[in-house]
Amino acid sequence: MQNISGGIKMLEIIEETLIDAVKLLPFLFITYLIMEYIEHKMGHKTKSAIKKSGKWGPIIGSILGVFPQCGFSVSATNLYAGRVITLGTLIAVYLSTSDEMLPIFISEAVSPIIILKILGIKLIIGMIAGVIIDLFVHLIIKNKNKKIVQQNEEYSEENEIGHMCEEEHCHCNESGILKSAIHHTLSILVFIVLITFIINIVVHFVGEDTIAGWILNKPVIGPVIASLIGLIPNCAASVIITNMYLENVISLGSMISGLLTGAGVGLAVLFKTNNRIKENMSIIILLYAIGVISGIMIDLIGITI
Repeated sequence: MQNISGGIKMLEIIEETLIDAVKLLPFLFITYLIMEYIEHKMGHKTKSAIKKSGKWGPIIGSILGVFPQCGFSVSATNLYAGRVITLGTLIAVYLSTSDEMLPIFISEAVSPIIILKILGIKLIIGMIAGVIIDLFVHLIIKNKNKKIVQQNEEYSEENEIGHMCEEEHCHCNESGILKSAIHHTLSILVFIVLITFIINIVVHFVGEDTIAGWILNKPVIGPVIASLIGLIPNCAASVIITNMYLENVISLGSMISGLLTGAGVGLAVLFKTNNRIKENMSIIILLYAIGVISGIMIDLIGITI
């Protein structure tokens, strides 16, 4: 009887997961269609603006990073590898980028006010962190960061998005808006189905209260774990973090931590375009530290949205 009961429960979990996925499908597609339009129509303007940003780089980078553009973290990474933008600007872009959070929130009918508040938190943290980092670097290296290295001109549009982003999930340059939107929608839908299914199974067998107790009742543990998940160089990271928050498994601080460190495929591209391995590791550690500290502070202060 227990086996039959367990089998029925598993079928119910699968059915529930698939039904949720079908409900999400049209919302995801519309969202990605809009995102692809922004990328194709505004991509050049965005990258041009950040190249000319100068000392305002972290502020401009944070603002531009908030908008969901395919491959933007890749572009920023390439610009940094060519020493066109500063370290503070790169970190600001990484921190403000939300990857798949926005489409998932929209598809789940999350209040626009809540979405704007979350994006605002990430925006502010990105700006502050980026400015502080650049000031710190300037004090140490003084005028070194004033030199604009022209090596980045060798990076063609194909290298920035076409090649790098294609390995992940974009195909931005090769496909039209409609085809790219369909590709994004189906790719992220697979991740959502998988992550939702795993979460449902874990919640069923372990218990939602038990899981929540592991993280929610421990202000430090939640952000530490979420920030580690966020470092996964794939859209799956933001899918995991966002779904865990929507399922009330993690706190706001933990979600912010994971989304702050979630730079998407940009981190993977960093190791491809920047040969300074120690520097790359330092960037990851810095990103992780900012994510953890920010999440802990949000939980301890008791910020709510």
